[in-house]
Amino acid sequence: MDYEVVIGMEVHVELKTESKAFCGCSTAFGAAPNTHVCPVCLGLPGVLPVLNRKAVEHAVRVGLALGCEISAFSKFDRKNYFYPDMPKNYQISQYDKPLTSTGRLPILVDGAIREIRIRRAHLEEDAGKLLHLDDGTTGVDFNRAGVPLLEIVSEPDLHSADEAVEYLLRLKTLLEYLGVSDCNMEEGSMRCEANVDVRPTGGGPIGDIVEIKNVASITGVKRAIEFEFERQRDLLEMGGTVKRETRRWNPDSARTTVMRTKELAHDYRYFPEPDLVPVVLDRETIERMRETLPELPLARQLRYMNEHGLSEYDSGVLTAQQAAADFYESCARLYGQPKVVCNWVMGELFRLMKERRVGFDTLQVTPTALVDMLKLIDNGTISGTIGKTVIEAMFATGLPPDRIVVDRGLMQISDTAELEKTITAVLEANSKPVADYRGGNEKTFGFLVGQVMRATKGKANPKLVNELLRKALDTGGE
Repeated sequence: MDYEVVIGMEVHVELKTESKAFCGCSTAFGAAPNTHVCPVCLGLPGVLPVLNRKAVEHAVRVGLALGCEISAFSKFDRKNYFYPDMPKNYQISQYDKPLTSTGRLPILVDGAIREIRIRRAHLEEDAGKLLHLDDGTTGVDFNRAGVPLLEIVSEPDLHSADEAVEYLLRLKTLLEYLGVSDCNMEEGSMRCEANVDVRPTGGGPIGDIVEIKNVASITGVKRAIEFEFERQRDLLEMGGTVKRETRRWNPDSARTTVMRTKELAHDYRYFPEPDLVPVVLDRETIERMRETLPELPLARQLRYMNEHGLSEYDSGVLTAQQAAADFYESCARLYGQPKVVCNWVMGELFRLMKERRVGFDTLQVTPTALVDMLKLIDNGTISGTIGKTVIEAMFATGLPPDRIVVDRGLMQISDTAELEKTITAVLEANSKPVADYRGGNEKTFGFLVGQVMRATKGKANPKLVNELLRKALDTGGE
């Protein structure tokens, strides 16, 4: 029997605010333990939370970008359970009146757009963090307790680990474009949970869901889903049943293990948060926020494919980071040949940025400088090969390309007499390849062109070299 997997995703994203969801404590990452805490986020008796306006605005912007319905009336609830890193023994969250619901996130699968339904995106507060110390004891850091979280819940519309990865990458890029979160998974500001069910291919009701909790990387999500699919399939094939439970992903053993029996909503004993007033939004406020949305990444990718003629892959890479797309688009606007710009940005520029670990925030090459370098190639001042040397120097120094070309004597050699002299020397030094060419082996022509370019340190005019070399070989064989 064949089986299929049905996956729903729950993504927790820390929102980019200066202060916590319900108090004025800093949200800065990396401070000494328990230095960003106050009576409110510790839940001490007699304190009252005050909702962070910025967190609400971020949540609404995300909801609008996901095509969600924005609730004119929403409220907060207390979600009751005991976790050692929750100082209050309850979490302020949203239950039956979330801020946003019923949206969709388009993803590209095999060149076609699929819309993954979004069930809801609601505000809540983050928990603290346990610190397991070298002496075997465990401490708790409450700096993270109260940081605003947005929980984005999808419907079970994903059917493979690869689709889940595409969904997460699209969501991460969307959130970064909106500027609502840094989505840094290493620092825990984006955490993923996959709800996985395996059933016979062809449909049927979804059975008991297995939740894979708090996976710390997108690669981990993919591996965890693949493992869980095989585990549940093997269990069903042996006549067993899949239990509703929460499992933990262990990246070292590449296995999921039981964490606890999956709770249902009534286990949390939700009740309305008595210390916070409901959130009431008027239509004008919502529409003003809608007007501040940027062009979203998928729309930008499709525009690059339709208007710039870029492939799905190229446009996907360029729009995966807003800064990369901005840089590329500035160059394309100045230069007018999008594919040429795409090749240089995704080729030499990205290679140098990766090797030197430089981001767009510290990049010394400006769009104008890159376009100036391309124009030097177009007008014959430098060759394309020398262009790679020039952009590397621009990357290291921030100097304009024309100055680098002059200072380093990189002008292209287009003097016919000088090139003929070099070609003669190359032919004399490579008698066997010359004989091979004249004997009918056309492939050696490329080798000889390379030798001429090497002799001129890449400065020879390639078109002229081809013409002069062909002439010398063909006439010299008489």
